[in-house]
Parts: sequence; C-alpha cells; structure tokens
Amino acid sequence: MIRHTARVAARALSRGLRGVSDSSSEERIENVFEPFSKQQASLYLHWPYCLRRCSYCNFNKYIPRENNDNIMTECLQRETETLLHLSQVSCITSVFFGGGTPSLAQPSTIAAVLETVSRQANLSNKAEVTLEVNPTPMGKSKLEDFCCAGVNRFSIGVQSLQDEHLKLLGRDHSYRQALQTIEEARRLCPGRVSVDVMFGRPGQSVQAWESELSELLKVCDDHVSLYQLTLERGTQLFTQVQRGELALPAEEVVAEMYQRARTTLHQHGFLQYEVSNFARHNAVSHHNMSYWKGRQYIGVGPGAHGRFVLPAEGGSVREARTQTLEPDVWIREVQQRGHGTRRRIPLSHLQLLEEVLVMGMRMTAGINHKHWEMFSPRLTLNQVFGTSTEVQELLQRGQLLLDDRGLRCSWDGLALLDSMLPALLLQLERQISLVDKGDHPSPNHASEVYVS
Repeated sequence: MIRHTARVAARALSRGLRGVSDSSSEERIENVFEPFSKQQASLYLHWPYCLRRCSYCNFNKYIPRENNDNIMTECLQRETETLLHLSQVSCITSVFFGGGTPSLAQPSTIAAVLETVSRQANLSNKAEVTLEVNPTPMGKSKLEDFCCAGVNRFSIGVQSLQDEHLKLLGRDHSYRQALQTIEEARRLCPGRVSVDVMFGRPGQSVQAWESELSELLKVCDDHVSLYQLTLERGTQLFTQVQRGELALPAEEVVAEMYQRARTTLHQHGFLQYEVSNFARHNAVSHHNMSYWKGRQYIGVGPGAHGRFVLPAEGGSVREARTQTLEPDVWIREVQQRGHGTRRRIPLSHLQLLEEVLVMGMRMTAGINHKHWEMFSPRLTLNQVFGTSTEVQELLQRGQLLLDDRGLRCSWDGLALLDSMLPALLLQLERQISLVDKGDHPSPNHASEVYVS
C-alpha cells in the first residue's frame, strides 16, 4: 500500500516542480469550480518531433527522418475525430499543442486540427488555444501565422537567459533570440504569453538565479512557470552528473532558489496559483487548470495521455488512455483503425480520488468541499482527513490547512508537497477501503486493456 501511494504521488508530481498567497490573493485568482460534466473536456495534441534532443529531456520526442507533415496532419485529424466520437463530449473548453516542438508544425496543421474539433464539438472562439514555442528564429517567424490558424496563447520554453547554460541544456536558441520571441509573442497575444524558466541548473548560484529572474521580469508577459531541473535516467545530463563531470546545486540551495523566486514574483504582482505557476491580471492557464481540477481531458498524438468517459462504448467510468509512443507505429495504427490507443485503464473510485487529491493539492487554493463532493459524495474531506494522526501533525505544524474552505497547503507547506502527499494518499486509501468494503477493484488490480 505504501509503495502504491508513493507511486501515485511521484507520477502526478512528475509534471512539474516538487509553495500560498494571502487569502485575498487566492480569491482574486481562483476561478469558480464548475460542476463536473461528461459533456465537456479539454484537448491535448502531441507533436512528437524536435530538431535535436535537449540534454535533460526524456519526453516522448523524435528527430524526424523525413518531412511527413501531411501524414501527421491527417492522422491528428482522424484520431481527434475518433476520440471525440467515443467521448461524445459536446464542448471542448481548451486546446493545447505540446511536444516535442509543436512550433515545428505548419500553421496549416494547427488550422486543420482546430477545424476538425469544431466539426465534432463546440469550440468557442473565446476558448484558450495554446501552442508551445521554441524561441528560435524559425519559431518566431511563424508566430503570426499560428495566430491566424487559431492560436491565442503561447507558452515559450526559454529555460535560461544565460547562453552558457542554454548550451549546457542542449537548447538550440540564444538569450537574445528568446527575448526577440517573447517580444513578438507579446505583440500578437498581449496578456496571453507564458514563459517557462528552469532553476537548479549545474553551476547555478542563488545570486545568479535572482539576477536572471530580475532580467526575465523586465521582458515577460503575465504568466511565468518555474521548473526545477530534475535528473532523468537515460538523458545526457544524467550521465554527466553520474560521471562527476557536472554537479547540481545542493538541495538546500535549490529550495532557497524556489523561495526567493516566489517572493520576487509576488513583489512584482504575480500571484502563485499552482506549485510551479504564477500569473498577474488573472492570466492563468485555463487548460492546465482543467488538469488540476480533475476534469476530463482527451489526449491525441503519439504518447498522449487522456482521462475521459466513453459513452459511445457504453462506458460509465473514466478511463486512463495512453496512445502509442513511436510516431511511425502510431501513424500506421491511426490509418488502420482510426486511433493509436495502446493502453486503457478503467479508473476505480479510489484511483479517481487519488488523482483529484494529488492534482488539486498542487493549487494554492487547494480543494474546496463542493469540488470534493462531486467526486466523493459519501465521504467528505473532514471525514477522510480530519481524524488522521499524520494529517493532524501536518495541520499543527502549519503546513496543511483544513477548514470551512477545504483542504490546501500553507505557503510553507506547498514547497513540501512531495513529502506530505504519501500520508494524504495513505489516509485516503484507508478511508475508502472502509467504506467500499470490496465494492470497487483494488487500484493494484485495475483492469488494464492493451490494444493490439
């Protein structure tokens, strides 16, 4: 059981950093929790290709051997059609093109996919449509065409404003090119440009990080995402550190970088609304908020993940779906049967609540009682966590808050979310097992369907 809770925590936290504003700040940035609806979903599309592999990256990405933009476009459209039909959702609330390097795709590909979405479901012209952008001259030159294709928000992978560190990370852009891309993106989509930056890099000091962040704040728009560099097995950077060729900053130094960044961003009007994400003027990422609030999302493209119900197949519970990783195999499967789904896992009641808990606790607003009740009508937050000795200790330390607003981390507690999640997950599993009494499958024995 302990191994299972640790695995759930690690899987969910792998999406970002492993930190809350005062109550008035939370109220200004928190969106109202809409009722959960099987008729709505967000859509993620994965473009798997990059021109080169960064030294730290273990994402599902490939160096293209030839130009197959037309085939990729057709397959992205067809899989989108298939999965939207299976989900029977009537409204797509947001679209996110990630990768890989989706800014390598042609704007016509983006336009074609969005047209397909609009034919299958309602896609409001006010819906957030985000594209990840590599800040190279090529990426910058296509921004206006992407806007014409339907993109209205850019997420720019700056990572560093120091050329020597960009080279170390294997990035193919320079500091000056990053600034030029940010400037052009802000011209086209003012208030809807997010900048990703990484800290805890080899040889980085707290002072250098503060200086870099100050420089970034002079040019960035209204959204900043901070990510701690983590070593991923199988990457070039992992090997270099293992051999002693490079050294990452000490754990306490990285923790200080995070806290200094939070304070600096707050001083500049940015409110932290999630572990790694900060926004001013309420410029939050609505697409990512749908993940953290436990809503349905559909994943299209090689290696994409999804969480949605399949009414078209008589389904009534949410499934976790994973698409085939390798692009050439995925293309063949989509051409043969309309989709490249490789694995389907029906989520048990416990598994669904685990995801709601882990993702919801990433937000500074945490999980309110009404939101929890939509997924757990039989057990309230107080019933699950109010009697736990371990949770009481976290409450007494001031790291966790459980009150009439719901369950959330304190300012200090959010920076320690990794260490608190196992205790929360273990308590959730205990309480659900007492109530369910075997009515639901064990999370370790959920029925997995591998599609051949």
